[in-house]
Amino acid sequence: MSSLVPEDPPLGDARACTALDLIVVARTHDLGGFTVRRALPTAKRRLVGPFIFLDQMGPSRLSPGNGVDVRPHPHIGLSTLTYLFDGEIMHRDSLGVVQAIKPAEVNWMTAGRGIVHSERTPQDIRAAGPRLSGLQAWVALPVQAEETEPGFIHIDAADFPLVADRGARVRLVAGDMLGARGGLATHSPAIFADVELSAGASVPLDATYEERAVYIVSGAVDIAGDVFDEGRLLVFRAGDRITVKAAPAARIAILGGDALEGPRYIWWNFVSSSRGRIEEAKAQWASGRFTMVPGEREFIPLPEKWG
Repeated sequence: MSSLVPEDPPLGDARACTALDLIVVARTHDLGGFTVRRALPTAKRRLVGPFIFLDQMGPSRLSPGNGVDVRPHPHIGLSTLTYLFDGEIMHRDSLGVVQAIKPAEVNWMTAGRGIVHSERTPQDIRAAGPRLSGLQAWVALPVQAEETEPGFIHIDAADFPLVADRGARVRLVAGDMLGARGGLATHSPAIFADVELSAGASVPLDATYEERAVYIVSGAVDIAGDVFDEGRLLVFRAGDRITVKAAPAARIAILGGDALEGPRYIWWNFVSSSRGRIEEAKAQWASGRFTMVPGEREFIPLPEKWG
């Protein structure tokens, strides 16, 4: 979805267990009956592995006849990963792709040198008052892939391994975990998993990846005796093996990966290793030089300022 203009950066709690590097309290935005919690980026942490942006959408139920309508907007230098727990979104982009996404599926859009897309609630489910709950992450591309050709992949739920054991249910979208490998191939080493934990159940978080975080979607988790509520992003130190325990039942997302080869800059929907490239993209969108979404005339104008 299009990036919101942030107000103040999310605040971090005081560090609790020694394995934690940072605790981020996601900032909540109300978009007229539809809530979004933003955990990344923050002033204190721009990236976790290649992940530079993380939003929790909902859970929300919109009023009958209404829906989410994110007008066409541009991206460069990243891939978007959209994952739903509930509801449906229709994706349309400047490549001509039209693809609905439903729970446990993934829409993976690689912007590369530039893409434009819209995200909307399908018309046929608006009458009943549509529900929506899910996550959207932006994954910054390695330097050699920043200007790649744009592309889009949809992956069905059945193509992701599902590991269930002693009250833990792990759907592995990307990366390696619990002896399984996710169904999504990323441009640099990364992990993304949807984890449901019954009360008292736990899941290990190995030190396989250099940078790792847990986002608490719902419920609460216990880590080394410290309890953390929903809406927190827990960023861990490298090298420690962590156990995440539900207290009570919880749903979490595990994300991270190897650090990129250098810093990334983010302005609105643009990500790049070069500030100059972002300025170029801003001028390109303002002057109408992006390829637009076929059949859509609306678009989100370039903000006067962001951040």
